[in-house]
Amino acid sequence: MAGAEQRVVAVIMVGGPTKGTRFRPLSLNVPKPLFPLAGQPMVHHPISACRRIPNLAQIYLIGFYEEREFALYVSSISNELRIPVRYLREDKPHGSAGGLYSFRDYIMEDSPSHIVLLNCDVCSSFPLPDMLEAHKKYGGMGTLLVNKVSAESANQFGELVADPDTNELLHYTEKPETFVSDLINCGVYIFTPNIFNAIEDVLKQKKDRANLRRVSSFEALQSATKALPADFVRLDQDILSPLAGKKELYTYQTLDFWEQIKTPGMSLRCSGLYLSQFRRTSPHLLASGDGKRTATIVGDVYIHPSAKVHPTSKIGPNVSISANARVGAGARLINCIILDDVEIMENAVVIHSIVGWKSSIGKWSRVQAIHLGEGDHNAKLGITILGEAVDVEDEVVVVNSIVLPNKTLNVSVQEEIIL
Repeated sequence: MAGAEQRVVAVIMVGGPTKGTRFRPLSLNVPKPLFPLAGQPMVHHPISACRRIPNLAQIYLIGFYEEREFALYVSSISNELRIPVRYLREDKPHGSAGGLYSFRDYIMEDSPSHIVLLNCDVCSSFPLPDMLEAHKKYGGMGTLLVNKVSAESANQFGELVADPDTNELLHYTEKPETFVSDLINCGVYIFTPNIFNAIEDVLKQKKDRANLRRVSSFEALQSATKALPADFVRLDQDILSPLAGKKELYTYQTLDFWEQIKTPGMSLRCSGLYLSQFRRTSPHLLASGDGKRTATIVGDVYIHPSAKVHPTSKIGPNVSISANARVGAGARLINCIILDDVEIMENAVVIHSIVGWKSSIGKWSRVQAIHLGEGDHNAKLGITILGEAVDVEDEVVVVNSIVLPNKTLNVSVQEEIIL
C-alpha cells in the first residue's frame, strides 16, 4: 500500500493576459487556457492526464489571470474529477521556476514525494505514469519529457543532449543560435521537492550578485531597464542548464504526438490531435452518424450535446462543435472549431477555420483557408479566424483571413485582416 510519502502533486503553469497576444482575436474573449480544443478547455487535457497519476493529492494552476476568470472552471473540474484543483494567482511574473517557488508552501502542504510540472500551452498525450516510473528508477532530482523534432525547427525550443544509455541530461541550451541537437524540451517535468533547494540557491546567488554590484547611477539606470528582477527565476536557463551533467536531471522521450500551442492555427491542429486521441481514451466523446436520422460524420468529430446539427449536413474530419451551435441543412464542415452559439445556415461550407462565439455564416457562404500545408498552422493567415459575433452574409466567401469581433461581411474577402 502506498504511504503518504508517495503522494504526488501536479502544478500546471497557465501564464497570464500579458502573454498570448499571438492568440488574438481568440484570447480577447476567454483566457487562452480556457479556449476549447476538441470541445474541452485547453487546460483540461493536461489536467485529465494528471488524473492518471497514482496517488495524486492535488492539482494547482499557477498564473496571473484574475481569479474570477478561473473560478467557475476550477470548481466544476474539481467536482467532475473528484480531485482538488486550485488556482493560485501570482502577484507578478516570477518566471517558470520563480512562480513554482513562490507557492512552495501550498505545493508542499500534502508532503508530496514528487511534483509534476506542466505547461498549459503544450499539446501531448502526457505519458505521466510511465514518466514517473522512469524518474523513480533514475533516482535524480528531475526528469524532463523530451521529443525528437526536425533539425530545422529545433532552435525554436530548448535543445538538449542526453546520455543514450543512462538518459542523463548532459547539456541544455534554450533556443540556441547554432544547432545543438534535435532532442527538445517538451515543457513537462517531474521533480522531487529538492527542486525548491535548487531554486533557492539560484535566488541566493542572484541576491548576492545584486549586493556585490557597485555601479554608477548611470549604469544602474541602464541595467535596471534590462535586468530581470532578483526573484525572477527561469526553469530552463537558471535551473536546467547549470544542473545538466551533474547526475541530477534525466530525460524521458515521448514517441507520441507533441506540439506547442502558440497560435490559433496550432490550436486547430492540436484540437485534431486530441480528437484522434479520444478514439483510444474517450471514444464516448466522439460523434457518430449515418446521414439518415443524424448528420453524416467523417473521421473524428466532437459535437456538444446541446448543439443542433441537421441530418443532411456532413461533418468531419477534425471538427469540434461547441454548446448551442446550430448547423443547417446541407452544410459541410471540415477541419474546424465552431464555438458556442454559432449559427451555420443551409449549404454553408467551413474548412480549415475557427468560427468565434455567436457568429453566423449565411446560406451558401464559404469560410475557408486554402493551401493548408503541414507548416501553415503557425502562419499568420494559415487558417481563417472569425472573432466573436461576426456575421458573414449569404453567398459571401472568406478565404485565409482574420476578422476581429463584431463585424458584418457582405462582400467576399481573401488574405485580409479585418480590424
